[in-house]
Amino acid sequence: MKLILLGAPGAGKGTQAAVISRELGIPAISTGNILRAAIQEGTPTGMKAKTYMDEGHLVPDEVIIGIIKERLAEPDCAKGFILDGVPRTIAQAEALEAAGIKFDHVVSLEIADATIMERMSGRRVCGGELVTRKDDKPETVKNRLAVYHRETEPLKDFYRERGVLYPVEDMGPVEATSKAILAILRQDG
Repeated sequence: MKLILLGAPGAGKGTQAAVISRELGIPAISTGNILRAAIQEGTPTGMKAKTYMDEGHLVPDEVIIGIIKERLAEPDCAKGFILDGVPRTIAQAEALEAAGIKFDHVVSLEIADATIMERMSGRRVCGGELVTRKDDKPETVKNRLAVYHRETEPLKDFYRERGVLYPVEDMGPVEATSKAILAILRQDG
């Protein structure tokens, strides 16, 4: 199963990707995690991406598509994968299609901006510790949401036209949203 998780920053894509990955036995691939690792390692791609990420802007398409193509060629993706954080633009979606990468499902996590602002005032990590990333500052979150609405939200129509879009309303508890997503995937999968 080849799956994309769409949603605004803070909508819970990473959380849901981890649940789906565990339930379906396919890797969750987060471009954010890949890029943050490259930044931590100080790679040229990472340092280039850092400037964009710190300001809440999108990393250039050629960097993202190259990273994704390399990752999807790895053996653990042979039975499927979950993309979290890409594509973010119509151009990226078209570049993935041009590279022969097609998707079975595109799940759009639907959540209000006000809820996202509240959630991103501090994130809980696995141990329950409250953390705030540099890109979670209120002014950065507002910019990221504006970029999402302008650049990424049009992907819903793009994938709706291809018959693979599945909107899922935020159901509050993570488990309830996970259950709704898995029901869609198992019904169609």
